[in-house]
Amino acid sequence: MDTSTKLKIIYVQGTHREIGQQIGEMCREEIQRMQEVYRKGFEIAYDELQLTWDEAILQARKYYPFAEELVPQYIAEVEGIAEASGVDFEDLMVINCMEAIASDALHLGCTSLAVSAERCADGHVLVGHNEDWLPDDEENTYLIHARPTGEPTFLAITYGGLLPNIGFNEHGIAQCCDSVYPDDARVGVPRVFVSRAVLAASRIADAIRCVLPRRRAAGYNHLIANRHGELYNIEVSARRFDTLYGMSGYLAHTNHYLTSRMRKVEDRNEDLIGSRVRLNRALRLLRRTSVHTPDTLKEILRDHVDHPNSICAHVEPEDNPLDRQKTIASMIMDLTALEMHVCWGNPCEGQYHTYQLEA
Repeated sequence: MDTSTKLKIIYVQGTHREIGQQIGEMCREEIQRMQEVYRKGFEIAYDELQLTWDEAILQARKYYPFAEELVPQYIAEVEGIAEASGVDFEDLMVINCMEAIASDALHLGCTSLAVSAERCADGHVLVGHNEDWLPDDEENTYLIHARPTGEPTFLAITYGGLLPNIGFNEHGIAQCCDSVYPDDARVGVPRVFVSRAVLAASRIADAIRCVLPRRRAAGYNHLIANRHGELYNIEVSARRFDTLYGMSGYLAHTNHYLTSRMRKVEDRNEDLIGSRVRLNRALRLLRRTSVHTPDTLKEILRDHVDHPNSICAHVEPEDNPLDRQKTIASMIMDLTALEMHVCWGNPCEGQYHTYQLEA
């Protein structure tokens, strides 16, 4: 892939089903390719997952009623994607329930950070995120500029047939998601459906409520910020949550729980040493610079301390297939200017390009 290439962006509008149909039509190749890769992945990792693809479909069916009850509009989006892409709806449900079905066997990491206006040179509010995921999904990554009927316009990143959840909307509400690993996961509303709802929030309190439905299956850390510089980490599991507020004008989060309440439900925390290294490095770099700009955040997101499991993550070929990851996209959201600077692939190798939300 040419590291200077701009990430594909699609423009969609209408009802949720119509938006899904437009995504399915314009990103058919990415969606079909993702489905093929994930089906093959279940074959390769059968000894660890103990699931075939058909058995994964049976598992995904358990989650469907909870999503249909809480967020039927986003089920309609998935249905629309299926109709237009030629990928079966049940296959797309497996993709959108993947972390739950795989019982969090995918130990993958992301890094999120945010800086409020008083810590930025131009008084803007900035949110940064490295999306670290399966290397095969790098070529399936794209941006969605959406105008849903009755909901705010938003700009978000996604890949293949996954619902968008990392981005910001016209009200200056932004969300980044970091996988965390609670021991209380259950059948309920899949976390991707929960986080998709944040892009429809008009106030930060509503955004926080969105990630805390009563019958959620599990949770992410949701770094949620708004254009007024209110910065929150909402650490979520199936039955608990806790919050961290950016009192000092900045926040960072990786893939382990930070609050004492949530550390009590963290599963296999000895596997998350790399997450702790990335978090401490990100916090050190945020503190080291007194006045931030998009360029200072880019430098943090390109950092290689503890390479290849660094903030800018690279593939380790000998890794277990379920642990193999890389930074497939890097982004900085300017909530004041309502624009997103995005690098496709590793930010140490590529260029950031700017995309504007047309509210």
